[in-house]
Amino acid sequence: MCSFISPATSSIVAPSLSTIARDLHITNNVEQQMVLSIAYLGYAVGLLLFGQLSEVFGRLYVMHAANILRLIFNVACGVSGNAASLITCRFCAGVVGCAPLAISGGVLSDIWRAEERGAAFSMYALVPLLGSALGPVAGGFITERTSWRWSFYAAAMMDGAIQLLSIACLRETYAPTLLQKQARQARKATGNEDLRAEGEDLPTSIAEIMRKGFVRPCMLLATQPIVQVLAIYMAYVYGLAILVLSSFTSLWTATYHESIGTAGLNYIALGMGYIAGTQICALFNDRAYRALKARAGGIGRPEFRIPLMLPSSIMVPAGLLLYGWAGQAHIHWAVPDLGAAIFAAGVEVLTQCVQTYLVDAYSQCAASALSAASTLRYLAGFTFPMFAPNVYRTLDYGWGNSLLALLALGLGLPAPLLLWFKGQALRERSSIAANE
Repeated sequence: MCSFISPATSSIVAPSLSTIARDLHITNNVEQQMVLSIAYLGYAVGLLLFGQLSEVFGRLYVMHAANILRLIFNVACGVSGNAASLITCRFCAGVVGCAPLAISGGVLSDIWRAEERGAAFSMYALVPLLGSALGPVAGGFITERTSWRWSFYAAAMMDGAIQLLSIACLRETYAPTLLQKQARQARKATGNEDLRAEGEDLPTSIAEIMRKGFVRPCMLLATQPIVQVLAIYMAYVYGLAILVLSSFTSLWTATYHESIGTAGLNYIALGMGYIAGTQICALFNDRAYRALKARAGGIGRPEFRIPLMLPSSIMVPAGLLLYGWAGQAHIHWAVPDLGAAIFAAGVEVLTQCVQTYLVDAYSQCAASALSAASTLRYLAGFTFPMFAPNVYRTLDYGWGNSLLALLALGLGLPAPLLLWFKGQALRERSSIAANE
């Protein structure tokens, strides 16, 4: 739920961008799009910080603190009186809102074995994307019936409800933190101050935490070809997802002449696509891994996560083409929605395959590998929406999406083939990656 509510509150303003621009006198298209996309820049910053914080202070306390801060910043967004204050508060909300996304992958690796992670990551990868898709559905109707400010107040209320559930239900999962807690209890019970858990006496200054949080993911991006390939591809596809998210409302209000509330309902198509992608991975990801592992004599390899990447590399451009050309031709609303759903399913399948591959390939530094890839994708999520209005104004939805789809296909087919045939060799050359 924490991983759902943060993206939902980030995207809830998507249908309201034109209304916000009118009320706050925003005349620049880039600045208008930044009201939405600045949260993803905050995600990129927060991702590098909160993963390391959770490994020092534990997953639980970091999650609680971030949830409370997100609530505060969402209220601040609601009372903002100008574009600068709104964008600043949105950025801060994005930084702290990234905590569940930065920590959840580590929680899953704390709990599940490699051959079980596919199903777990299916839900983990679905929830943030589903939140991004369904947030605008609520935001459209809230803005239509009240004002855009109540979108942020509603987000803060949801934050409060989730925080109460978190206090009641969440438990610590990080083994070193649990061991340190046991060591403290043992010292208290025995009076023996020499009892220490591994890592308990390591420095915990904020400067050192930030240094580790930024240096290790950057090192992986700079030195690991596997991380580079997957990070670039996932960043492009995620950037497309946020671009579609930011421009979706304008298609329905300008071309199909729907109200903001009705236009927001079309985001359900994206949500349905994400759910379909999750079901595809839930059915086939672990099953393919186990079958290939059995064929290899019981030896598992991260490359066994790759087969599903190939259909996703076709689904993403195919969905974009159908959505773009059907929307431009003003065909029945169900057709561009179908294209958007196919696109979203491809994004979901790709996201899950990449994340499980990175966790398997870099098991000793899985959090840093995921942070490296996710930081790039959130930077893409920040930048892509800002050029969307110019792309569609110049090329319209048909040719604009055709260009984006061609680039997606050019990245999507070579990446999984490269890793399938060369992934093991690349891992064997690395001192960091896992090897059989």
